[in-house]
Amino acid sequence: MSAVAGSGERPHHAGRSFRPPAPLTLICLFAVLLGAAILALTVGAAGIPLRRLPAALGLWSIVPPDPLTTRDQLVLWSIRIPRIAAAAMVGSLLAMSGAIMQGLFRNPLADPALVGVSSGGALAAAASIVFTDSRLGENLRFMQNELLPMAAFGGSLATTVILYAIASRAGRTSIAIFLLAGLAIAAIANAGVGLLVFIADDRQLRDITFWLLGSLSGATWAKSATVAPVLALALIACLSIARGLDVLVLGEAEAFHAGVEVERLKRISIVMVSAMTGVAVSICGVVGFIGIVVPHLLRLVIGPAHALLLPAAALLGAILLVGADTLARTIVAPAEMPIGILTAAVGAPFFLAMLLRQRGMAGL
Repeated sequence: MSAVAGSGERPHHAGRSFRPPAPLTLICLFAVLLGAAILALTVGAAGIPLRRLPAALGLWSIVPPDPLTTRDQLVLWSIRIPRIAAAAMVGSLLAMSGAIMQGLFRNPLADPALVGVSSGGALAAAASIVFTDSRLGENLRFMQNELLPMAAFGGSLATTVILYAIASRAGRTSIAIFLLAGLAIAAIANAGVGLLVFIADDRQLRDITFWLLGSLSGATWAKSATVAPVLALALIACLSIARGLDVLVLGEAEAFHAGVEVERLKRISIVMVSAMTGVAVSICGVVGFIGIVVPHLLRLVIGPAHALLLPAAALLGAILLVGADTLARTIVAPAEMPIGILTAAVGAPFFLAMLLRQRGMAGL
């Protein structure tokens, strides 16, 4: 135990003088998020210059209203603002899920997608697309847009229940079995998605492919209102498990002797990760690498203490996904690029760099 503790303390003391105070870190991240949101409001297929933004938002403006004000208001309040709000909240959920997973597995390479929750949601969503567009489901076709997020969340929830049942025995949850079972279920779910892709027609195939690559094009006020209470509860719950995750890095036995209810911590963390990932998948599809990149970047800057890491991850995850969605809307305008392509293009090289760094540290 002393070796583990020692290896965790040296970088902490060595980098303490370079770490900004916690309030300053959160204030800076919030300011960057606000700037990213304002930028996202002004750019897109229907550009809104900054000088017209106050009038479009219904705020006082020194610039007199012009004939484009009505159009700007329609674009902002019907499309752009709910989309930015959904992107910020989904990014926060994915980043916090990654931070919790890495703390729970004591591994900076852990990610919510590893436990198969995203794959379970993807399978259910693909099945919803094919079913509602078939002859059997034609009576439900009118509510296809509402069924898709419900199916994704239901698939994620069902995957969680199955994984928890497999990994739990005699009141104890094995993290190793949970991870291995998640990999197996993810493979099964991906095979199911492949089968649905094989039998889908051209229109269904396009819908499935676009959704699996991730998109916030369907974000609405109703969907944002669904995510908001989940994010609020997640932030509150994260603060309650922060100390337990800090102590768990020393090992389960050491955490138990330090007064942490390890099994309870595991259950709460697993349910939180599954719920947050399931809600995120139900809104925007499969968006990868946010859960890996954000916590690792923050640990380099602010350290591993989860009381600060988790809220900071929520802010940085929101910044990255708002930025990625803004690029997705503008880089090939008036068309739209799936957001998962952008996050994978940035996140995959970062993941490989982390993997090579871990290999070097382990002497492999």
